[in-house]
Amino acid sequence: MAHRTTSRPLRILIVDDEMLARQRLRDLLDDIHKVLPVTVIGEVETGLEALHWIQNSEIDLLLTDIHMPDMNGVELAGHLHKMVRPPRIIFTTAYNEHAVQAFELNAIDYLMKPVRVDRLLAALRKVPALKPISESQLENLPANARHFLPVIGRSRIELIPIDNILYFKAELKYVTAKTKEHEYVLEESLTHLEEEFGLDFLRIHRSYLVARKAIKNFVHLHHDGENGWYVNLHQLPDKLPVSRRQRNVLQNFIDHAMNTTPENK
Repeated sequence: MAHRTTSRPLRILIVDDEMLARQRLRDLLDDIHKVLPVTVIGEVETGLEALHWIQNSEIDLLLTDIHMPDMNGVELAGHLHKMVRPPRIIFTTAYNEHAVQAFELNAIDYLMKPVRVDRLLAALRKVPALKPISESQLENLPANARHFLPVIGRSRIELIPIDNILYFKAELKYVTAKTKEHEYVLEESLTHLEEEFGLDFLRIHRSYLVARKAIKNFVHLHHDGENGWYVNLHQLPDKLPVSRRQRNVLQNFIDHAMNTTPENK
């Protein structure tokens, strides 16, 4: 985030999937402009749109909802954390008082909906002193599994949809994510990925997590130096090894698949 001078208005991006909520914030910011210089750079409906906007514009602050389609506010904050100079964030939320305790305990600023003008003004006045949200703060916020994984380039963040990933492979110090068309190097650990996406990905080897929906079948090979069980995929010719330690996973997967066939439903 560029350092803001006192002569320049605070540049704000509004992120909310509800049109009325965005309009209310615009109206409140118009009123606040009389006492505090602010300007609304734009408004978007999802965290994904916000991330694209931020990488092409200079933004000081995000006023972002938490519950949104495609990418929620907490996931958005996690991706912004990877940026060298991220904008500051103030969450807007309809969470009840019990749920927002996580934000209070982690000293993260938030506004309860419907947002009041006095509370918004007080929050905006604190922005120059706000620090970017840290990784430890993000880990303690309520959020579901991410929909995207970030690949950090020289100056931009590329987002890889989880739904496009066929398998993860751990190699030396890196983890790669394989899609039908590409392979990406991630700054993630396989253990953390398994914890977060264990419902959709199957651990078949200490070095492999495979998307359950990508599995075509399991085969046993005993020729040309190959001896053991392997996973065949629907969209790639890659054969992924199943370790001896994970053989029970293979059987559990097969049993589950048999119990969920149409004739057994």
